[in-house]
Amino acid sequence: QVQLVESGGGLVQAGGSLTLSCAASGSIFSINVLDWYRQAPGNQREFVARITSGGSTNYADSVTGRFTISRDNSKNTVYLQMNSLKPEDTAVYYCYALARAASGSWGQSWGQGTQVTVSP
Repeated sequence: QVQLVESGGGLVQAGGSLTLSCAASGSIFSINVLDWYRQAPGNQREFVARITSGGSTNYADSVTGRFTISRDNSKNTVYLQMNSLKPEDTAVYYCYALARAASGSWGQSWGQGTQVTVSP
């Protein structure tokens, strides 16, 4: 299984910006999909953004125009640049990977999450 570790969360005022990082480690052959999800207390985990190995991206309607997902393949790292943050963006943010290990096995991996809190 590929391991994912998120970082970059914190407290920010509404209208501010924050960048999250998620580094993948392990014996990795390829990573086809890297996603960001988020979950607020009492809510379902919801999709935020996706980037594929081919560089295609898509976003949840709630973040389109404000968030940007990118990846650095040399570092096996995915980023989420968040601008114009709103209090409703407050959640634990998780990265997700659909990856193939060097052993040849495919798996879905989740990071441990990083807290983002946006104050009004």
